[in-house]
Amino acid sequence: MRRLIALGLRIAAAVALVVVPFGYAVTGNHTDVLLGAGCGVAIGVGVGLRGGSGSRSGTGILIGSMVGVVAAFLAGGLSVGWGIILPPLGPLALGLIGGFDRSSLSGYRAVTRETFILAVLLSLGLIPGLVAGGVDLAPLVAAFPLGAVPWAALLIGLLNRRREGWDGAPPPLPLVLGALALPVLMGLLFAFGVVQEDAGLSGILYVAWIVLTLAISLLMIPVLAFLGGRAAAVWLRPRLQVYGQLAAYLRVMWVPIGGFAVGYLTIIFLFAGFYGMLERFSPGAFAGAGSGVADWLSFAFFNALAQDYAAVVPVSVGARMLVGLHLILSVGWALVLFAAVMTSIEPKLARIARRQTDEDPD
Repeated sequence: MRRLIALGLRIAAAVALVVVPFGYAVTGNHTDVLLGAGCGVAIGVGVGLRGGSGSRSGTGILIGSMVGVVAAFLAGGLSVGWGIILPPLGPLALGLIGGFDRSSLSGYRAVTRETFILAVLLSLGLIPGLVAGGVDLAPLVAAFPLGAVPWAALLIGLLNRRREGWDGAPPPLPLVLGALALPVLMGLLFAFGVVQEDAGLSGILYVAWIVLTLAISLLMIPVLAFLGGRAAAVWLRPRLQVYGQLAAYLRVMWVPIGGFAVGYLTIIFLFAGFYGMLERFSPGAFAGAGSGVADWLSFAFFNALAQDYAAVVPVSVGARMLVGLHLILSVGWALVLFAAVMTSIEPKLARIARRQTDEDPD
C-alpha cells in the first residue's frame, strides 16, 4: 500500500509540474488551472496505478499531462463553455491509451470498461475546480463524464471495429440504447434552457441550432479527440522507447556528470567571489555592478557559458583579464573532463550497446 501511495504521489507531482505552469501561462484564473490540474492528476494517477510498473507510471504521467494541458487550455486559454471542455477529455485519454497499448481496446466490453474508469477519474478530477469556482450546475457538470459513458463507448467502438481483435462485431443493443439517451437528454436540457439560454432563434431554426450544437459537442469533438490522441500515441510510442534505451547510458554517466557539475559550479562560485572582491577594492572595475552576491553569481554563471550579461560589464583591465581567465578555465574544464570521462566509461558504453544489439537485432 505504501508503495502504491508513493507511486501515486510521484505521478501526481509530475503531472502537476507540467500542467500548473502551463495553465498559469495561458490564464490567470485559478479555477481554470485547478480544473486542468485536477483532471490531469486524476487521469495520470489512475493510469499509472493500474499498470503498477515504471513504464506504466511514465505512460500515466504523459497521458495525465496531455489531458490536463488540454483541459487548462480549453477552460483558460480559449474560455469556452462546458459543452466544449468536457466532451474531448475522456476520448482523448482513451485514444492515448489505445495508441500506447492496442490490446487494451479489443472489444465493446473492454472499451466500455475503460471508458467508465476514465469517466470516474474525470468526475473526481473535476470536483476541486468546480467547488473552488462555485460553478453553477456543478453536480450536472461533474456527472457528465459518467452519463456519457455509453455514448463515448459506442463512438469509440465504431471507430475501432475494423481493427485487430474486433472481428467486425456489432455493438450490443443495451449499449446502443444507453448511448441514445445522452443526446436525447442533452437536447431536452437545451430546449428548456437548463444548459443554454435561448439563442434568439425560434421554430425550425432553433431546433436546427440544437441539432448542430449537439453534433459538434457530442460527435465531432469526441471523434477528433480520440483519433488525435490515438495518432499522437502511435507516433510517440517508438520514439519514447529511445528514452528507455538511454536509461542504461545515463546510469553509467550519472556519477561523471555529477562530478562535472560540482567542478563547474565550484569555478562559478570561486570567480563570483573574485569579481566581488575586485569591485570592492577597485570601485568602477565593472559597470553596472550590483551590491549583492546574487548579482556576481549570475554574472559568473553567464560568463562561464560565454554569454553576455547585460547588467554587468567589465571595464578595467584587471576586470577584463579576470573575465578572460574565468572563460579559459571554464572551457578547459569542460574539454578536459569530457575527454577523461569518455575514456573511463567507453568500455561500459560499448558493453551496453552490444547488449542492446543482442536484445533487439533489428
